[in-house]
Order: sequence, then C-alpha cells, then structure tokens
Amino acid sequence: MSIKTREKLIEVARQLFAHKGIENTTMSDIASASYKGRRTIYTYFKNKREIYNAVIESESEQLVGQLREIASADMTPVEKLRRFIDVRLDIVEETVSRQHDTPMFRTLFLREVRKMERIRKTAIEKELELLHQILTDGINAGCFVKEKAQGVYSIMLMMFQGIELSYMRDNFTQMKVNQLKLREQAKQFIADALCTPAQAGV
Repeated sequence: MSIKTREKLIEVARQLFAHKGIENTTMSDIASASYKGRRTIYTYFKNKREIYNAVIESESEQLVGQLREIASADMTPVEKLRRFIDVRLDIVEETVSRQHDTPMFRTLFLREVRKMERIRKTAIEKELELLHQILTDGINAGCFVKEKAQGVYSIMLMMFQGIELSYMRDNFTQMKVNQLKLREQAKQFIADALCTPAQAGV
C-alpha cells in the first residue's frame, strides 16, 4: 500500500469533514474528491470511523511534531524545557490565529467541536509523553529535582490552557499582560520549580 495515497485520502477526508461535517460526508464523497475508487479507499480504511480516527491522529501529530523534534534535539535538558515552553506557546498562538483567520479551520472548529476536542486530547497525551521524557532526562542528568517534578505535568497543562484561553479571548491588553514578557515569566517559573539551584538560572 502507498503511504502517499493514504496521506492523500486523510487530507481529502479532513477537508470534507471541515466543509460538510462528519455525518454528512460519505466514503463515496471521499473517493470522488480523491479521484480514487471506493475499492481503493477500503484497501486503506475499513469504514468512515477508521478514516476519521486517522484524521484525528494526523491533526494531533501536526500539533506536536515540533515538540517531538525538541525532545530528540542535541540540547541540555534545561534548554529543551525552555524551548519546549516557547514552541508550545507558539502552537497556541498559531492555532488560535488559524481559528480567526482561516475559514476552513474556523468552520471545523465550530461545526465539529467534539472532533477538535479529540484532537486536543490526543495531542495533549503525546505532549505529556514528550515532557516526561525531557524531565526524566533532566532528573538523570542531575538538572531537575525529582521530587519537584511530580506535579509539573498538570501545572504546565493548566498554564497552557489558561494562556490559550487568553489568546482566544484576545484579552492580554485588558489584563495588562505583555505576551513576550509572559513567555519569559512562564519559562522562569517552571525552571525555578524544577531545576536544581545550580541550573535554575541557566
């Protein structure tokens, strides 16, 4: 089976789900828009639910792809942590911007709320796995204090969700918060909470 053909089917399905809604999109629609026969689609996917799950997986992977690169990069654990936070906030900003500026994405967000929530949930699960890897490496390298790392997952997750809400509401000015300064404060807060005294200021 061709990987490119499978990826094309997923992309076509994603666009159709955005324009028509999941319930109103048929396998025949996907076949027609892909210029493929129904038999070809069923070679890759048993049913619409399976291609829907593939769309979810593809969307979530796009969200965390940059974070995955950081986790495997040649950096110190402290550098990875700071870069992770920066890129995670970039993702929040870009995602919200797409909701406001891109008709297709906005339509998908409004019409398929449950789908978007599944994408977010899947992405968050992957994100936490990567964060766990960075923290474990940091603990093993003596950069992070193991006892302090226990509750960092939920703290960072809630912090990102709170910042994302502010981006969606576009209320930074109202709250008198400088977005660039917020980034530095977030990185410093997490570093102070996790790092050994020798590494906190690095």
